[in-house]
Amino acid sequence: MWRAAIRSSVLGCRRFLSQEVRSKIQAAITETPVVLFMKGTPDYPQCGFSRAAIQVLDLHNVPAEKMKTFDVLEDQELRNAIKEFSEWPTIPQLYVKGEFVGGCDILLSMHQSGELEKLLAENEVILKVEESTS
Repeated sequence: MWRAAIRSSVLGCRRFLSQEVRSKIQAAITETPVVLFMKGTPDYPQCGFSRAAIQVLDLHNVPAEKMKTFDVLEDQELRNAIKEFSEWPTIPQLYVKGEFVGGCDILLSMHQSGELEKLLAENEVILKVEESTS
């Protein structure tokens, strides 16, 4: 419910993305299985939330060749556009197989519940962990 409230507040501030920018973002999130829009880079995150997102993805051993990151601090237009595109007001933002997953809080919650591992495995980003039958 709170997610819907945040999204509706973002919708109230829409500036309406151009089709060109919308197409560029859509292409970016569909070209690579895991896409993270963040502040900084994986080696040098520029905020604690981006650092936490990278750490969670590292814990799940997301292969570098299946992940691409975009530093929104390098491009102010992208920083604003991605918020409108996803209808989510904060950075970082994670996409898996072209679908918006959420921000840092959602990512951490999914990690703790096991949902993130399941999502990554179902989308063939990581190998499925076989449950032991001992």
